[in-house]
Amino acid sequence: LRMRGIWIDKSAMGLSGLCLVHCLAGAVLLSAASGLGGFLSHDIHAVGLMVAMPLALVGLWRGTMRHRRWYVPVLGLAGITLMAAALLQGHGQMREIVMTLAGVSLLAAAHLFNLRLQA
Repeated sequence: LRMRGIWIDKSAMGLSGLCLVHCLAGAVLLSAASGLGGFLSHDIHAVGLMVAMPLALVGLWRGTMRHRRWYVPVLGLAGITLMAAALLQGHGQMREIVMTLAGVSLLAAAHLFNLRLQA
């Protein structure tokens, strides 16, 4: 059961890393060329959020029930909220990029804390 929780947190951290790569690469590549297809599409943000939400819910909840540190899911919720708010911004705008990067960073930090507190 513990291994499943570790797998969930590590998967969520990996997803956060992919999102960071997407945002940073997207900002650079978008300025260099347009029309790069699905990887830079605004729709991928919604897909990423739909994958991140259940991973965060399950992983952070299970960890919190074990370690009882409530700042962990609060930090994760703040990250998810920023990621969702970024979807309302215009694609490629600096505000969207900053909000997304901040959101995935907070969420990844929450999963990292979750892992460390369960060790």
